[in-house]
Amino acid sequence: MKKILSIILIAVLTLSIAGCATEEEKVVNIYTDRHYDTDQELYDKFTQETGIKVNVVKAESDELLERLSTEGEDTEADLLVTSDVGRLYRAGEMGIIKAFDSNIVEANVPEHLRSSENLWTALTVRARVIAYALDRVDPSDLSTYEALTEPEWAGKVLVRSSGNIYNQSLMASFIALNGEEAAKEWAAGLVANMARTPEGNDRDQMKAVVAGEGDVAIVNTYYVGKLLHSSDEYEVEVGEQIGVFFPNQETNGTHINISGAALTKHGANSEEAIQLLEFLTGEVAQNDYASANYEYPVNEAVEPSDLLKSFGEFKIQDIDLSLLGEYNDEAVRLFNEVGWQ
Repeated sequence: MKKILSIILIAVLTLSIAGCATEEEKVVNIYTDRHYDTDQELYDKFTQETGIKVNVVKAESDELLERLSTEGEDTEADLLVTSDVGRLYRAGEMGIIKAFDSNIVEANVPEHLRSSENLWTALTVRARVIAYALDRVDPSDLSTYEALTEPEWAGKVLVRSSGNIYNQSLMASFIALNGEEAAKEWAAGLVANMARTPEGNDRDQMKAVVAGEGDVAIVNTYYVGKLLHSSDEYEVEVGEQIGVFFPNQETNGTHINISGAALTKHGANSEEAIQLLEFLTGEVAQNDYASANYEYPVNEAVEPSDLLKSFGEFKIQDIDLSLLGEYNDEAVRLFNEVGWQ
């Protein structure tokens, strides 16, 4: 009997120690729609530096938002990482993220790339530009997004669908800057000049340009980098035949969007999540984002990659990024009204 009791006692003590070890292990659980090797490499670096383990769940952004809403207080997620401020704004409206306080993040990220209520911060920046066929388009003929609605571009414009968040945020910026009527007029004019019914992603638009289906496309800058550094020889060839033009430099600037992050409302490891945010907005991580994923760094102490430098400097839209989320519903409605598929 004593032997049995001893065995039971040892088993209980072992379970207790294991339980303590599990409780003491620091973790951050991330829900993310980003699917880049660079991100996992950064999470590994963070773990090596801090000892905090990073667990990652990947899914489409809308699925992640719905999952957080459904899980409520039972969620294991501590940090939401997603592309475009429109989705971060939506997360705030859904009440599934919460404000955070970090002097380090504030020092790393300029005010215009953070929520005024500290609900989210940008991690990277992408510019939405005009990609053009180097062999057919003189960049001096390009000027603004609005100019793409003029008769000279009839049947020559390529762009992805209106269901894409990047286009929705671009449209939302026009609503914020110019009002609904002007924004609707632009969208209708662009639909009239489209070379084909929207299909595919940004890379597909540039492939269509090189194939001669159109002469210009509206794309995010980092997709050009993805083409040029692809393992697919054809994609590299496409990238080499594409020029990059920053529109609206003489008016209100080129539209940007972001990848960003926010603390989940019910995350149990908020302190560790903030440490990760501080790391991801720091110089080491920002250099990796810039060099390996061709995104613009948010930390002003870090320079863009050589590829992005080759595109040239540009003026960005002077706009509160939260407005991109605020006007998202209006943008979608106007797209539907003008028949942008």
